[in-house]
Amino acid sequence: MNITKIDAQYAKTLLPPRKGDGHKGDFGKVLVVGGSVGYTGAPVFAANAAVRGGCGLVFLAVPQCVYPIVAARCGSAMPFPLPSDDAHFASGALAPILERAEGCDCVAIGCGFGRSAASDALVRELLMRIKCPVVLDADGINAIAGHIDVLDARRDRATVLTPHEGEFLRVGGELSKGRAEAARDFALRCGCTLVLKGAGTLVAAPDGAVAENTSGNCGMAKGGSGDVLTGLVASLLAQGTDAFSAAALGVWLHGCAGDIAAERHTQYAMTPNDMLAYFGAAFSKII
Repeated sequence: MNITKIDAQYAKTLLPPRKGDGHKGDFGKVLVVGGSVGYTGAPVFAANAAVRGGCGLVFLAVPQCVYPIVAARCGSAMPFPLPSDDAHFASGALAPILERAEGCDCVAIGCGFGRSAASDALVRELLMRIKCPVVLDADGINAIAGHIDVLDARRDRATVLTPHEGEFLRVGGELSKGRAEAARDFALRCGCTLVLKGAGTLVAAPDGAVAENTSGNCGMAKGGSGDVLTGLVASLLAQGTDAFSAAALGVWLHGCAGDIAAERHTQYAMTPNDMLAYFGAAFSKII
């Protein structure tokens, strides 16, 4: 199998262009849908990463029950509350999410989502009905376990899944032939772009292309890192990059920012917030 190495030289070819006279409406709109009681940081990480990734406007839909906490932590992203039960999104959140998604260029679903019957069903309904590109992470991925056929409805629309190995196995991935073969087979079978996270993160496209990331370190293995990646990939998709390129560029920039954070803070002490802070330094290496 031919596997492309995602290094700085390759990442540079994937950067979306920026108009010198552009305004915020020219650089894409992202909607992040996530959050639940106990998981208020995840959607904030994703939204902040979307902003840092170059997106012009970032909206953040969260359950009413956690809105005050999330709103207090947002700066550039614009949060708004939606119907919830005591901890998660309720079914009444569907219509307003779909309405907001109509005006966006990419929707990121799953960061801090939590699990309930209603929230799982909400994820599946959103996947079938949202027309723009979607990035699915964390409990968004868990919600389609046993319902992987919902991806069939999106074969004509860009869909990026960003599982770690546990989530990958949960939705029917098979690792017995190795990570690269597993990622390729899943992307081909499900018609999606797959980001299989871990040491040497892999990106697989529905046309059979596979790439392996060369940046990153084990200091990134901390809660919140995956949410940062989700927001970054969504940001690049919203700026008009195709799904495979957005995923490949996203994982390299994410890993590069992690490497810079490790150099300055050590792998022990670095945090996802440090990675966000070094997005600019990561971008500067390929601009």
